[in-house]
Amino acid sequence: SGIVLILIFGVWLRVLPINANWPPDTGPLTQVYYLLLPSLPLFLVLFGYIARMARAGTVEALDADYTRTAVLKGLPPRTVLWRHVLRNALLPTITVIATQVGYLIGGLVVVEVLFHYQGIGSLIYVAARSKDFPTLEAGVLTVGIIYTVATLAADVFTSMLNPRVRLGAAA
Repeated sequence: SGIVLILIFGVWLRVLPINANWPPDTGPLTQVYYLLLPSLPLFLVLFGYIARMARAGTVEALDADYTRTAVLKGLPPRTVLWRHVLRNALLPTITVIATQVGYLIGGLVVVEVLFHYQGIGSLIYVAARSKDFPTLEAGVLTVGIIYTVATLAADVFTSMLNPRVRLGAAA
């Protein structure tokens, strides 16, 4: 998808730069402009799956007994939506987002090489091609730590949203 986006927005329409390296001494808006095209393939690939999971979770929560009970108790629709529907619909979505971080980091390697961006993905790629094992190990370890932190953050958010999944709760 990155090559197609380069072809459309960079070559044919000429609205976005095909290189992610911005000129020195530029402001944050210029940097965002240069990073827009490289971020699109990562966003587009992951957004569809996450949106489908969020929709499925919302439909399931809207159909659940607790939502029906909240409506029958006379709670305002806004309260039902925020406290019952969205809170429970976010649980599978948060888990999916945390697992998608691994795919995002894997996609970073390809996107950074494709758009000539000097990041951790291109560092891992160059280290692997030149057989620089210490740098490769450090890059892979950093990616592993990022994935572990994302999964831990998802678990913390899940326990905050769902009181049944608290730390130390009896089984």
